[in-house]
Amino acid sequence: MTDHYKESNELIVLAAPISNYYKKFKKQIISFQIEYAKKILASKDDVIILANKSNMSTYSESLGKNRVLDFPMHDIWMRDFTITNPHKPIMFRYTAAGQGVSKNAQKLADNTQYQFLKLANKSKLSFIKTDLLNDGGNLVDNYYGDAILSKKFLVDNKLNISQATKKLLALGFDRVAFIEPDEPYGLQHSDGIVSFINKDNVIINTYQDRRYTTKLKSDISNALPNVNISEIVTSHCESTTYDKNFGSAFGLYVNMLVTNNNIYLPQYDIDTDMIAISQMEKITTKNIIPINCAEISKLGGSVRCMSLQLKGENRDKLMTLAEKSL
Repeated sequence: MTDHYKESNELIVLAAPISNYYKKFKKQIISFQIEYAKKILASKDDVIILANKSNMSTYSESLGKNRVLDFPMHDIWMRDFTITNPHKPIMFRYTAAGQGVSKNAQKLADNTQYQFLKLANKSKLSFIKTDLLNDGGNLVDNYYGDAILSKKFLVDNKLNISQATKKLLALGFDRVAFIEPDEPYGLQHSDGIVSFINKDNVIINTYQDRRYTTKLKSDISNALPNVNISEIVTSHCESTTYDKNFGSAFGLYVNMLVTNNNIYLPQYDIDTDMIAISQMEKITTKNIIPINCAEISKLGGSVRCMSLQLKGENRDKLMTLAEKSL
């Protein structure tokens, strides 16, 4: 069997903060993205920043012109409105929840996704497109056909588990686990609860509510037998939320970005940071790359939320487009 985690390095795509919504945090976001990008490059993965003419020079001065593409997105959370799984890319329809609770939220979500679709078409990316509603953050998979989604997917698409599983299997998945969200509101993404670090190992948050933990492990194990489940320390703090419509990601280490050889692990300038690193080093032989997300996480996302991952031909196509744009 091909090891999809060792085929090649990955391209991580980030989006500059263009929307007025992020105006107050623009400098912090850009600074974070530059430091994150430097660590990506130092770790032998690739990176491209999607920016506009007004901030391209800020990025290119630190990263090089070939790492910046003049093709701005409407939002910074590239995970949610783009394509999932760099091995077998799928584009779901981005949900209204990703754009807040306004009456025209679905229209805003569609427009946000359409902007990425224009880039995908221009660079001729390959992927499957479906009308099923789902944010990329609500699909955690292992590149081998196993996927974990929160039950928000069922609500969004008005499906029961059997119906939803059938539709996802038709898209190429082999096994699907549906888990209860750990929050009664907000985005309810599975990547704030679980993370695959390789084919057979899943990391989950440590919860004070052990009944929820037991149910979570049971839901995963019943659908994905033989998958090992490990807990990672969690220091979640909702009081750090900037926008009441989106829960804070502060203290969530599970929102790590996993590539072929590296794990980009969120850090929050708190005591549990080193514990999280130590726990991960005992579970995996991949390189653990600490990424400080203390401020960014207050906007509702962390490392994985901000990152689109591309591999193989799709990686090469977008990098070629960036080079031709110089």
